[in-house]
This record gives sequence, structure tokens and C-alpha cells, in this order.
Amino acid sequence: GRYHSIWLPDHMVSFWPDSLWTSEFTDLAETSPSPHRQLDGLAVAAAAAALTHQVPLVSAVVDTVRRHPALLAQTALTIDHLAKGRFVLGVGSGESENIVPYGFDFSRPVTRFEEALRVIRLLWESDGPVDFDGQFYTMRHARLDTEPYQGRPPQIWIGASGPRMLEIVGRYADGWWPAGAWTPEHYAEMLTAVRASAERADRDPLAITPCFIQVCLLGRDEDALTDILQAPLVKAFLLQVSAETLRGFGFEHPMGANWAGFQDIDPALLTRERIIAFLDSVQPEMILAVVPHGTPREVAKTVKTYVDAGLRVPKILDYGAMAGRTYAASSAANVRAAEDELMQLCGDPS
Repeated sequence: GRYHSIWLPDHMVSFWPDSLWTSEFTDLAETSPSPHRQLDGLAVAAAAAALTHQVPLVSAVVDTVRRHPALLAQTALTIDHLAKGRFVLGVGSGESENIVPYGFDFSRPVTRFEEALRVIRLLWESDGPVDFDGQFYTMRHARLDTEPYQGRPPQIWIGASGPRMLEIVGRYADGWWPAGAWTPEHYAEMLTAVRASAERADRDPLAITPCFIQVCLLGRDEDALTDILQAPLVKAFLLQVSAETLRGFGFEHPMGANWAGFQDIDPALLTRERIIAFLDSVQPEMILAVVPHGTPREVAKTVKTYVDAGLRVPKILDYGAMAGRTYAASSAANVRAAEDELMQLCGDPS
């Protein structure tokens, strides 16, 4: 088909608060009784591997807390054999909403994440049993004798934005995308940090594929965009944005000065009262400051500026679909139109 890759989320829950997913706020609640109906991303990847033949399959993302890195290394190899070399292990350090409610230890997530990557690489690259002594993981005579498909282990792509995580990307990753890049300049700055880290690790910095999941608001015209901006679930995107980021655009975050963005979300604990106060404080200009918006052509022009900043695998994610069933129904066509416009702006991708 028309797509470079298929990306599969691996969450226990979604970012939308339970108190917001009701018919009071959205007609999408009439379509799905819960926003947290999540299938296991790796199980779906295995099924997709058997049903497809050419397209790469990417986990987006698996955290290395809920899944022990030894098990994750084996699962990734298994899916890659089923996919005949098309599986990409997309990983990240995790969010509290998928970890803390289930009793997993979420202390020192970045240090834990890097150690997990070391374990995965060690098991993939070692012949015979291995020992490992880390802060979080210990192995004695551990082995993973299943050979990589055609002698090449799966690629590892990492979702990362913070300075320490970008450093890890440069040392370990084959591909990268940021958890948030609010301007093309911001994207270019992070990509520069990734490539500098790769050089320090004696790796080819240009061998790391730059990606981005571009959240946007697509509407057929200005009136549609005005309606979209009033939708409670669209306003709720700001819950995923930190107070520090929003402050950089000149706004105080409705959730307070210390709000850390998606890492602070607990869907079960954000009460109706707090959500109503949040919604009342959200200004459309806050959303427009951090999210590309407009017609498919206008959004494509914005995404092109990220391509000019180094982006090579763009993913256009239309958050306007969360404005309700009417906008959800037209979202796929709007995304395809934006993609077509982007391809025309970029010219021959080869």
C-alpha cells in the first residue's frame, strides 16, 4: 500500500481521563464504553506479521518495565522470524499510568531503560550463556540461542526527548522519534544531540533514522477547526503537554506550574471537578501554539518544515478525530490528503 510502516501501540490504558470519557463530554463514549480497550501490541504485531508480506511493523512503544528485557529480546526475535525480518522493536522508558497502577517499580526509569537495552543487545549478540550484573537486572548463565533472522537482529527505534534519553538513542538506536517536538528548530536541536551522541559512541550518526509522530488538527475549513478546538477531548491534549513547554509559548498550564505532561496523567484519578476546571481554563491559542493545524495542505506545509529540519519518516496523527464521531469519520481522508500534499511538497522521496 501507500505506507512505509505499521505502528502498533503497547499500552494498558490510554491518556484520556475516565471522567472525560462520558456522553456528557463526547459522543465517542457512545461508540466505545471505555477509552482503555487496549490489545497487547506485541501479540497484534505477531498476527500482523503473518498477514503481511512487505511492510515493516513497529511497536510504538514497548516500555522496558512491564516486560523483562530478556523476555522482550526473545519476543522481538520471535516476531521478527514471523515477519521475515520486518519487525522493529520500538521502545521507551514508560509512563506512570501503564506502570504504577499495576505494581511495577517505576523508580529511576531512564537508568533502568538503558540497562534493559544493554541486556537485550547482550542476549542478541552473545554466543552461549552470559552473565550480567546490573542495578536492576542480574543474569547467570542466561542464554538466547535462537538466531536472529538471516543473521540480523531486529532494529531498535527509541521514543525519547530528554537530554539523557537522547544520549541513549545515539548509543543504541537504529531509529528515533521525540515524545514531543514543538517547533522545527526544537526537532533539529534534538536530532543534533542524537547524532553527536552517536559520534561519541563511534557509530554512524546518519544511520539513525529520524522519525516523528506529528500530532495535528485537520479540518476542511476554518469553521471546522473552530468546532474542533471546542471539543473537550481535543482540549484534553494539553494534558500531554508539560507546564514548562506551554510556558515557553507564553501560557500558564491549566493543570498548574508543575504539571509534567503525559507522565503525570492517571486517568482514574483526574476527577470530573478537576477536568471541568481544566476545560474552563483552556484557551484555543494554547492548543494552536503546540499543534500544527488547518487544512490538509496547511498541515502538510508545517510538516515539511520538520522534513527540512531532518525528519525522514513522518507520521501524521489527526487529533481532530477526537472532536466527535462526525470528525472521526472524515479524519482518515483528511490524513491521506495531508500525506498527498506532503509528498508533492517533498518531491521524489528517493
